Amino acid sequence: MTVPFSPTWLEVHINEPAINKDIRQICYKATTITGNNKIAWLLKAISFIDLTTLNSDDTSNNVAQLCKKAVTPIANLPFEWDKPLHTAAVCVYPSRILDVINTLSSIDKHKSIHVASVAAGFPSGQYHLKSRLEEVRCAVKDGAGEIDVVIDRSLALNNKWEQLYEELKAIRETCSTPLSDICLKVILSTGELFNLKHVYKASMVAMMAGADFIKTSTGKEVINATLPVGIVMCRAIKDFQRQTGKKVGIKPAGGIKTAQDALEWMVLVKEELGNEWLSSNYFRIGASSLLNNISTEIFKIHQSNDDQKKDASEKVEDCLEES
Repeated sequence: MTVPFSPTWLEVHINEPAINKDIRQICYKATTITGNNKIAWLLKAISFIDLTTLNSDDTSNNVAQLCKKAVTPIANLPFEWDKPLHTAAVCVYPSRILDVINTLSSIDKHKSIHVASVAAGFPSGQYHLKSRLEEVRCAVKDGAGEIDVVIDRSLALNNKWEQLYEELKAIRETCSTPLSDICLKVILSTGELFNLKHVYKASMVAMMAGADFIKTSTGKEVINATLPVGIVMCRAIKDFQRQTGKKVGIKPAGGIKTAQDALEWMVLVKEELGNEWLSSNYFRIGASSLLNNISTEIFKIHQSNDDQKKDASEKVEDCLEES
């Protein structure tokens, strides 16, 4: 859904001291998640991961291995678990989409894992709009159900918000097909914007243009996903929902490498947007190495848990409902 460009929606006051105070509280709450409760949160975190490889040396073989990891993220869990356990998506360059589809077709029996691709001049966005749109068309034609596009940062840095809106709207229209509903994630490259006000404005422009998710980073910037940026993006999402009734998702990406990082982002989303957003429909984490750290942490907690007989599966829903 796109809505007409409205400059008044970009007006915002950012209280950075208040945001920093909120961040300290979020980080503290994340440290209080322990034991089986922490295992439950981490298992939930796996379901949010867009398992990603965006390397210059990607091949069909390493993409196939990534897909297998997405389907079976943790082998031989040390406790019974009767719920599905897999990542949300596998995200690759456009030339590797068919590798993902071919692999998942034979191992993902329930077709539960989404096929995602970066496109539109990733990671710089500094390509002619015609070529960026063509890249999106090719990715959709090859079978990607989710497209992660990056904005042209120069438009944001020069306050050309309406031009940015028109470009993203064109990308949204290119993603629309009669047969499928393509999920569009718009990467704001927040670490390369001037300040948090620009993060808010870029968030609102992307949502007005039809983004299903707004995403922090490409993972290639010097500064990637940070919690203050996350709060501002979440508050833009709330403002946009108040204006339109539409719920938009958020995807932090880049630099999220540890289980504690994942917990902090989950607490942030829970505090700012509510439990309804703690679903892969509205929350993703872009990561390549995070899964290994989560797996290690789960085994470590289980081994040191005094109450070994208490199944972590009993705690999943309860722990996410707690305030």
